[in-house]
Formats: sequence, structure tokens, C-alpha cells
Amino acid sequence: MSVLKEFRDFAVRGNVIDLAVGVIIGGAFGKIVDSLVNDIVMPVISTLFGGHIDFTNLFIVLGRIPEGVPKTYDALKKAGVPLFAYGNFITISINFLILAFVIFQMVKIVNKIRIIDAPPPPPTPEDIVLLREIRDSLQK
Repeated sequence: MSVLKEFRDFAVRGNVIDLAVGVIIGGAFGKIVDSLVNDIVMPVISTLFGGHIDFTNLFIVLGRIPEGVPKTYDALKKAGVPLFAYGNFITISINFLILAFVIFQMVKIVNKIRIIDAPPPPPTPEDIVLLREIRDSLQK
């Protein structure tokens, strides 16, 4: 019974619940960033590079393509053909950079809010002030 009580105490501790909420929100936020990259950023980048480029379909075939299999990423992957899918890596890297930048900005904002909401430091005690005055007068 003691192990169950310890587990319950651990599971309902504030840090564990905060972590669980963070993981759930992070998963949902990851989907938002995926949509941002795939539906907004990548089409703009593709247009800047001179046409509709889908980075996820950029690959190099490393094996033999069976007869009748279309030369598309999905079809080759389903057929089990080994691929060097560098385009997917580019897309995931862009996802990461955007996600890291957004999180950086969020942390900056939270830190500013914490500084604004922080209570002012307590006044220096009078005896410290007097000791500082004595020290300063002795230095002259």
C-alpha cells in the first residue's frame, strides 16, 4: 500500500501535472507549426525558388524501382524502395527552426512579464545604509 501512496503523491505533485499539460499543449502546438510550415511557409519558399516545389518529395532513389511503381515518394516508400529523402529533412528542419523561434519569443515575453510583475526589492536596512556611509567617508 505504501508504494501506491508514494505513486499517488508523485503523480499529483504540481510539477508532474505541469509537465503533462506542457506535453499536451506542446503536441498541439507542434501540429500548428506543421500546418504553418506546410500550408503557408513552404508554398512561399517554393514560389521564391521559381515554381511549386514540395520539399517533402525531394529524394534520391537508392535501390531498384520495381516495374509499374510510380516515381513518387509515397509510392516508392510503400514499395519498400530505399530512399535518401533529403526534402523531408529540409521540411522538418524548417519546422524546428520556426518552432524554436516561436518558443524563444514566448520565453522572452514571459520573462518581460515576470520582470514587470516582480515586486520591488525591499528597502535597504538602515544599519546597512549607515555602514555604507561610514565606509564611503573612510575612503575619502
